[in-house]
Parts: sequence; structure tokens; C-alpha cells
Amino acid sequence: MPDKDALALGLDFGTESVRALFVSLDGTERGSAYSKYTHGQITSTLPSTGAPLPPDYALQHPGDWLIAATRAVRSAWRRVGKTGTRVIGIGVDFTSCTMLPALADGTPLCLLPEFEANPLAWPKLWKHHGAKTQTERIERVANERRELFLDQYGGAIGLEWFFPKLLETLEEAPEVYRAAEVWVEAGDWVVWQLVGCGAREMARSTCQAGYKGMWTSSDGFPSKPFLRAVHPALVDVVRTKMLGRMKTPGQLAGRLCKDMAKRFPFKEGIPVSTAIIDAHAGVPGVGAADPGTLVMVCGTSSCHMLNATEYRPVPGVAGIVKDGILPGMFGYETGQAAVGDAFDWLRKLARQRSFGQLTNLAATVPPGADGVLCVDWFNGCRTPLMDGRLAGAFTGLTLRHSSQHLYRAMLEATAYGLRWIVDMLRENGVPVKKFIATGGLPHRNPLFVQITADVLGENILVHPSQQGPALGAAILGAVAAGKRAGGFSSVRSAVRTIGGVRKDVDGRTGKLVSPDRRNKKFYEPLYRRYRETASFLKGSPPAS
Repeated sequence: MPDKDALALGLDFGTESVRALFVSLDGTERGSAYSKYTHGQITSTLPSTGAPLPPDYALQHPGDWLIAATRAVRSAWRRVGKTGTRVIGIGVDFTSCTMLPALADGTPLCLLPEFEANPLAWPKLWKHHGAKTQTERIERVANERRELFLDQYGGAIGLEWFFPKLLETLEEAPEVYRAAEVWVEAGDWVVWQLVGCGAREMARSTCQAGYKGMWTSSDGFPSKPFLRAVHPALVDVVRTKMLGRMKTPGQLAGRLCKDMAKRFPFKEGIPVSTAIIDAHAGVPGVGAADPGTLVMVCGTSSCHMLNATEYRPVPGVAGIVKDGILPGMFGYETGQAAVGDAFDWLRKLARQRSFGQLTNLAATVPPGADGVLCVDWFNGCRTPLMDGRLAGAFTGLTLRHSSQHLYRAMLEATAYGLRWIVDMLRENGVPVKKFIATGGLPHRNPLFVQITADVLGENILVHPSQQGPALGAAILGAVAAGKRAGGFSSVRSAVRTIGGVRKDVDGRTGKLVSPDRRNKKFYEPLYRRYRETASFLKGSPPAS
């Protein structure tokens, strides 16, 4: 029986803000709060100088992360409102690949006076797309050398990954590259600061490294010969600038240090889990402990995560990592690069203050958006084409169409993109049996969920928690605390108990959205037209 006074804390670092969630070990959410980053996404000018940034840049201020986390934790803790309740473990999830150069003591280079004016000394947000030529070179060299790790990523290297961004800095700001003593994912950096250890003892997440750093459990990071072929200066980068120990999410990274304990405020010594990618944390967060369940983590972008018992290469998949999400299974990552942010872009173009009115208007538009078709590549295509250079489009527009037609078409395009991903997995022998949606978007936009169910022709369970990643991080924090503190003998048992949908726990029943079969039939030819239009935009033959 779980200890009713024991809580786990999940810290979910997103694109715009961080959320803190306290959860009991039976799955009851006891208190949550979020805090926005002061500088948000840095995409236009550098905060230190006001200098304009190139159009493909997306940065963050590392000072925002811990300040916002402190505010969120303190606010959420006040909402728990029960004296004597104790925190047994802390888990962290973070956007990825968001990464930064730092000194060996953890100081980000951008906070040093000599580097504050150099954009490439700042943390590169996951959506930073400045490394196009570097991505192309890494992929070309990997193909020429027939590197085995390519199969893990569907034969392509992602524009948003660790090594392209590192190489970008080496080539365009060599002084930053030379000064960096540690290159690190932001999630690992936050855990590093929470536990206060040295750089060599820092926990590097196998999840972040496996999906975004070309790391495999059998071979580690890319070999010296490969790195030398990419750029001679990279030959020793793993040994000299990527210090730390590889650990899986849920493993103990260390214990809360004195300085961070004062910030929150808690007692020092609380176990802290190794970090996990934010979308991947959504899998344990919705209780998906078994293979075959596609977890749709819908937010600024969407990641669609699936565990399977077998490794099957899938062209265009974003990553297949053994034990990458949960132990004992292969974690498949797919995703769409523009979802919530694309919806918001259109809302602003339509000059709507909120989504409510625009969504209500779109609901009056029939399926097919009166002939308007959208291809949803407004931030490139992640899966299945892994090409951040691609752009989206609307077709079929006439003077009689209005903003609600564009919005309806964009919702449908997002559903078509997901259908393409599901078809791709199934065609390559990866079972997809169930669908669970999490994140704020499925709760705030029921029209989007219904359209997705109609296009897929499948039931979708909207998980009751709007904070799937934060809940997943908390679960991993409980696991890191150990069996004696948390009572869980395995990660799966913790996932089922804390994250699972249960009728005996208040607010844990979820909502099942079923497809409208008439709409499903109507969408079939439109989905084929979407695929044909996407093939035209990509410049390849139409899909069969």
C-alpha cells in the first residue's frame, strides 16, 4: 500500500515555461503550478546586446530555467497544503535536443562577459534550425561510411540534434567551441545543478543521448574515425568535452544538494532521477507500461511515442532506442514539428484573441474544409521525412474561404500527418494497438481530438492528467527513490500504479473519443490527396 504522506515531484521543462507537479504514490495529483521563462524563446534579438538573430535561430536563457523552476515548485508546494507530507524523489524532463556549452563547474558560457554577445554561446533550443549544412554533412558521411547507427534513426540525421548543433558552433564560432569544457543537454544540466556534483559524475541521460545524440547502448557515441571524417577537430570531443556517466531515466542521478534545497525549500538529500526527454516522459505519465500503445504528447510540437518488444528498422522514424523510454522494450519516437505553435500562428494571423471562437467557427465547417487542403510542414517535417527544410502549404483556396476554413484544414492536416506515421509503423511490422493523448492541447481542443479519431478510425483515450510529461517525471523520481522509499519493485509497477487510468482514484477516469464512421469514410480520399500533395511539395513521386 503506497505511503499516503509520500509525494514525488515532477519538473517538466517546456519551450515556454516549467511546470512543477506533486503527486501521491497512488496517482492523486496534489498540487501543480507553472512559471514562464522571463526571456521565453529567444528568436529575434539577443538579450545581452539587442543584436538581431539570424532567422533560423532559437535560443534560451539558462538563468530562466532554475528561476522558473523555483517559482513553480514553491507555488505548487503551497497548493499541496498539508504539513508532514514528505517528498521522496524528484524527476526532470526537458525539451530535446536543447543543449549548451558550459565550463566544468556548470557555468553556461553565455553568462560570461566575454561570450554574452555571441549567440552560439547560448543554449540552442530544440527548434533551433541553424545547423542545416552541418546536418547534411553528418548524414552524408554516415551514409558513405555505412554507419550502423543510421538504422536507429530511419536512415536520416535530424536537424535539431546534438552533433549538428555542436558542429555548427565549431565552424561558425570556434572560440566558443574551444572555451567549452562541457557540451551538455539542458535536461542533464538541470539535474547536474540539482545534485551539485562534478562534471565527471554528472548523469547523462541515455534517453537524450539515444534519441538526439546518435548514442547506442552497444557502441556508445559515434566513433573517433567517424567524427574525424566529419571534422578533424571533433575526433576527441566525446572524451574531452562530453564528460559524465551514462544513466537511464529512473536511475539515481544523485541527491538534492544544499543550495538547491534552500531554493525550493526542502531538506537536502532527496533522490533525483536521471533526466528524460519531455515527450518521452508522457509515456509513463499516462500509465502506458505495455507495448503497442501510441502515446500522443500534443503541445507546441507533437511527439508520438510507442514501446515495442522487437527492433524493426522503420524509414523516417526519429529514433529507436533500446530501453529508451521504459526498460525491457524498444522505444520508437516519431513526431510532428509544428502543431500547437502552428495553430497559434494561424490564430494570430486571424487576429483572434483566443482559440475558443476560432475553434467554434471551425466546428461549423464540414469535414474537408470546403475544399481547402493543408500540408502541415510549417516547421519542417519530422516524421516520416526527417527534413527540417520543408515548408507547409494550403491549396484549394478561393475568395469565399475564411480563417475558419484554414484552421479546420490545419487541424485535418495534423491528423493526416499522424495517420501517415501510424501507417508507416504498421507497414514495417511495428504493432500499434491503442491510442492515448496527453498534454494540454487534447483537453483544450476537443475538435482536434475528434478529427484525429475520425481520420485514424480509432478510439483515442484522453488521459485525465493534463500534465502527462510532468507526471511521468514524477514517476521516475519515485522510482529513483528506491523500493524502500517508494514501494515499487520496478519501473512498470510504478507506471501502472501512479500513471494508470483508475476509477478508484478521483480524476483518473479519462475520456474516450470514438470516431464518426461517416467522417472516417469521407476522410479516406482526402488523406490520399494529402499524401499526393506532400509528395509533390517534397519533389518525389506520389505515395502508392
